[in-house]
Amino acid sequence: MVLLWAVVIGVLVGFLRRGSLAHLAQLRLRGLWLIVMALVIQVLIFPLGSAGPLVTVGTTWLHLTSYLFLLVFTGLNRRYPEILVMGAGLLLNLIAIAANGGYMPASAEALRQAGLAGVAAALEQGTRQGNIVLMGPKTRLNFLGDFLYLPAAVPLSSAFSIGDVVLAVGFVLLLARRMVRPRAGHGSPPPPNTNPDHRQAQGPP
Repeated sequence: MVLLWAVVIGVLVGFLRRGSLAHLAQLRLRGLWLIVMALVIQVLIFPLGSAGPLVTVGTTWLHLTSYLFLLVFTGLNRRYPEILVMGAGLLLNLIAIAANGGYMPASAEALRQAGLAGVAAALEQGTRQGNIVLMGPKTRLNFLGDFLYLPAAVPLSSAFSIGDVVLAVGFVLLLARRMVRPRAGHGSPPPPNTNPDHRQAQGPP
């Protein structure tokens, strides 16, 4: 998956910048429970492997709700620009999913190129696979769907969307930047000097 590659790249860049994973603990993130809720919903409504979904009703609305939880999380943490970038990617995906009844349209050719020929064949037979449906003339906003791909020779290859790319870029930026400890006083004005001896030494204005 492209997001897993984003984690790998972000961590590597962070280390190249002489950062540390320990510095990520300094992030003051609000509403982490929203991420947990979104993940729980998606695990419940979409199959894991060959097993069927645990919840079979309200899939469309539950899927959209999970994305709304994630967007609220990005809003709560808007002081981090990288998280706003991630939010933009989530919004693009949400638009495509909402336009297609709660599912992301995926290109059969992109899936084949990514080594997922079985998934592509199942979609072409009219079977939904997880949270995706076959991209075609009847699906909407296909330019926001999963038409990009990593080649099958790349580990964790898959088809993905423009929104996934934006989300991955935000993830890379977050890790690469926040793994590095900010320099003291960087980006803020120095505190005023209140030492009376210092003021006397300067003399009258």
